[in-house]
Amino acid sequence: MVRKYNLALVGFGHVGKELVRLLVAKEGLLRHTYGIEWRLTGVASRRIGWKADPRGLDPQALLRTDALDQSGAGGASANAREWLAAARADVLFEATSLERHTGRPAIDHLEAALDAGAHAISANKGPVVHAFAALRERARARGRRFLFESAVMDGAPIFSMFPHSLPAAELRGFRGILNSTTNVVLAGMERGLSLEEAVRKAQEMGVAETDPSDDLDGWDAAVKVAALVIVLMDVPLRLDQVERVGIRSVTPEQVREAAAAGMRYKLVCRAERTPDGVCASVRPEMLPLSDPLALLEGTTSAVRFDLDVFGLSIIEHKPGVIATAYGLLADFIRAVRCD
Repeated sequence: MVRKYNLALVGFGHVGKELVRLLVAKEGLLRHTYGIEWRLTGVASRRIGWKADPRGLDPQALLRTDALDQSGAGGASANAREWLAAARADVLFEATSLERHTGRPAIDHLEAALDAGAHAISANKGPVVHAFAALRERARARGRRFLFESAVMDGAPIFSMFPHSLPAAELRGFRGILNSTTNVVLAGMERGLSLEEAVRKAQEMGVAETDPSDDLDGWDAAVKVAALVIVLMDVPLRLDQVERVGIRSVTPEQVREAAAAGMRYKLVCRAERTPDGVCASVRPEMLPLSDPLALLEGTTSAVRFDLDVFGLSIIEHKPGVIATAYGLLADFIRAVRCD
């Protein structure tokens, strides 16, 4: 039995476009293996506005954004709820930028999707940190799914792994490197670059944002730590409860001195369950080369989970944008297989 789903996508940057390419590339596999057909009936971004057409938008035109702008396909909606209704969406993909203080407007988009009877799938960490419990309950009440695999470590199966593959296991803590920008910047400083030069190099590689403050000051990593604690350790940790020190406190001289001594600086994320809750931190640490985390290069990230039954490490090797898009695709399959 094959079912067709109307898909809406809010946020049409690199991740959104890569998701469309991946949906097209996997179209045959989705149909024959999972019984899923799809059409993209809504797309929204600051550049193109709110486009909706329940008959379906042309994916190739979507990837040529200027062509879509000029085509007049569909109509413009005043807000997300009107747009979702016009698109008759069964699934919303939320791929807007992180707003670390409140998680909005991403939370608003996800709430609107669930209220409209659509599954809500996000690549955004903000809603997980600021509204996980509320969105989970909203989804349950409406018989829909709120999924967010791409929020941490792109497409690596972190959040989906625990309920399905590790039943009855207790997570006591974790330790890892979850921010690729600082990994690249610290490596550049090891090679003799200043902080500013290393950041520019990371920007040229497409790793660092135009404003890299969230990465350099540890905010991106702190939000990821909070998301993991909230979901996997079932502790409602606030972002301001994560001890946070960024890599601006480390000088190029310190980085090179550490390398000469057989050590490497890394921005390490930690969380540990305590009698009073969870102690969590993000800070630069000097690691010996015998530590597996010290050997991570480029955009590779890793995390070690300490369970009551064993330890488990996951390494994501040099992911690109397609890894984040894959996480969204995998959540789509998981969500609709329960329909």
